Amino acid sequence: MRKPYSSSFVRHLLLIGLFMGQSADVLAQTLVKRLFNRFLNDTTSSSNPHVSFYPTLAYAPETSFELGASALYLYHANNKVQQNRLSQLQAFSFVTLRGQYGLFLDHTIYGDNDRWYFLGRGRIQRFPILYYGIGPQTKPDHPATVDAFSVQLRERAMRRLRPNLFGGLELDFQHLSHIEFEQPEGMTHDLPLGSNGTSNIGLGPGLIYDSRPSALNPRSGFFGEVAYLNYGQSRDNALSFHNLFADVRMYHPMRKNQVLAWQVYGNLTSGNVPFNQLALLGGETIMRGYYMGRYRDKFHAAAQIEYRWLPFPFSQRFGAVVFAAVGTVAPAINQVQFNHLLPTGGTGIRYLLFKKKDVFLRADMGITREGVGFYILTGESF
Repeated sequence: MRKPYSSSFVRHLLLIGLFMGQSADVLAQTLVKRLFNRFLNDTTSSSNPHVSFYPTLAYAPETSFELGASALYLYHANNKVQQNRLSQLQAFSFVTLRGQYGLFLDHTIYGDNDRWYFLGRGRIQRFPILYYGIGPQTKPDHPATVDAFSVQLRERAMRRLRPNLFGGLELDFQHLSHIEFEQPEGMTHDLPLGSNGTSNIGLGPGLIYDSRPSALNPRSGFFGEVAYLNYGQSRDNALSFHNLFADVRMYHPMRKNQVLAWQVYGNLTSGNVPFNQLALLGGETIMRGYYMGRYRDKFHAAAQIEYRWLPFPFSQRFGAVVFAAVGTVAPAINQVQFNHLLPTGGTGIRYLLFKKKDVFLRADMGITREGVGFYILTGESF
């Protein structure tokens, strides 16, 4: 006959079980806390590098559900905060339930006591492009869907000439292939130049003046860029064109943690320009609310103004912005018509992700006469 367990033995079992349960809970809480501090919370010194990872989820009719991941790496070269401005590397990758995919890389790098400045972005993706046509009077409905494989690489390699003034070379590589041009029902778009695929390289001089302490969240300073790129003919490309680009931004500190920012932007192309390299209106930085490429032509100009509370006086983490912009496209500068100016405006909320590096997560809503656009990204729009 089995001897029954004594009450003290049962109590010991209960205590051991309780201890193991508490240990598991503590271990889980410690692990979660460590992961949170490692990837989401800014617990490192302001001079030390910081890396963060985020899952992403999105939906659009042309792609179905999109699953992705983002990574952000922030650092000061040689961990010297006073000698080198904050550098950042951002990566984003995604796949959709319809087999589309993409990899985005963006960077702003300062090095050698700010003597070198590298600014660029890369895109590799198989993703549909909505094509509404060319010009300022294209209709908002019945766009063509252009499914294609594309590679984009824009890089600026700059050397400091004087304090805050950098000069150097700019390179732009663009490749578009495996194109499927799906026409909408009830309407047929003329096939634009480059609809069979293109591959070209632009190269030219660039000049940047940048007195911003931080590119992700400028609270003061001035940024200006002027560049000229020549896309010459090659063995694989019969198209030849030119691009002149200008971008001016100013940041005015107002009250404590409040900033008034404005931007003026211009993009002029000339020659035989493929449709994917025309000047595009819309996107997450300027003319928010419009789809990137909703309007496209050889010339695009826009201006925007934004007021920022970073953060609110009554909060340590949350802030907000309000913004307004106006822009247009045209075949040439002398053909701009004021009745084709497009207004947009909106608001956004901010959350201070990395307090020691002054980096915010932004969620913006842009409102246009054609609808609303939503954007969730790290760092300010400009």
